[in-house]
Amino acid sequence: MIAGLEEISEGKIFIDESVVNDVPPKDRDIAMVFQNYALYPHMSVYENLAFGLKIRKHDKADIDKRVRNAAQILGINEYLERKPKALSGGQRQRVALGRAIVRDPKVFLFDEPLSNLDANLRVQMRTEIARLHKQLQTTMIYVTHDQIEAMSLGDRIVVMKGGIVQQIDSPLDIYHKPANKFVAGFIGSPTMNFIDGTITNTNGLAFRDSTGSLSLPLSPSKKDSLASVANKEVSLGIRPESIYAKSQNDSSHSVTVQLDVTEPVGNEIFLYFKIGKLPEQYVSRIPSDIHPTAGKEIQLFFDTSKLHFFDKTTGNSLL
Repeated sequence: MIAGLEEISEGKIFIDESVVNDVPPKDRDIAMVFQNYALYPHMSVYENLAFGLKIRKHDKADIDKRVRNAAQILGINEYLERKPKALSGGQRQRVALGRAIVRDPKVFLFDEPLSNLDANLRVQMRTEIARLHKQLQTTMIYVTHDQIEAMSLGDRIVVMKGGIVQQIDSPLDIYHKPANKFVAGFIGSPTMNFIDGTITNTNGLAFRDSTGSLSLPLSPSKKDSLASVANKEVSLGIRPESIYAKSQNDSSHSVTVQLDVTEPVGNEIFLYFKIGKLPEQYVSRIPSDIHPTAGKEIQLFFDTSKLHFFDKTTGNSLL
């Protein structure tokens, strides 16, 4: 646990700032990896890695051992005599990581460390950081706006909005059991589809939108949780991958849609469509071996066992 982290409750983090503020930065035993690398341009890679240890007055033999060990871990041995300007973006980020590793801190702080890298390097460095975490077994706090980084690197994810914690959970629980509409829309790409409507109880519980364009019966697993909000306005959420081009199971409910655009992205296709009189455009993810034609009406199948429901006013999950 980080010193000063006293309590997490009701969506807020309470920190005793004096615990950290009264300790000089060099004595906090926390290593920071910055977004812009923050390397000293006039120093070699070796000198950049060693600088923090020199300030802490480590002896030369210990400094050399730590620097070369970090360089070995990160695969930058051959760059130790180079200046940062002679390195690529990925190599500079490895040096920034190495500068943190040599200190052997209790906590690593990462401030969007991969945001300046191109797509391929981001994937490569993401793998490196995951490997480092497993190897070093040290707490890492990683700030990112990239949900893929959060989902792939985090043991626990803290989703925040306006400085307020929305949910703290494992990556899979964040994805499958979002606490509110913000979390549901933030995690997942393409984003979750949302449709406003009402839970009705005419011939069994069902969801109907206000225009009468969409009616979905509720699966048995949802009925107990939603019985108390019958005849109340709610927001329905469904992820693109839960809308199929072919019926998948007994929970698949057929819906006629107007297909606007098809977007092939390799191993899958994104379908952008509209439903009846609803003004919004929605999206589905389907396998690339299916080729529907844009501009026509088609049948899509909504998996009613994977519907999410949120309070229309608060946005909190109703399930």
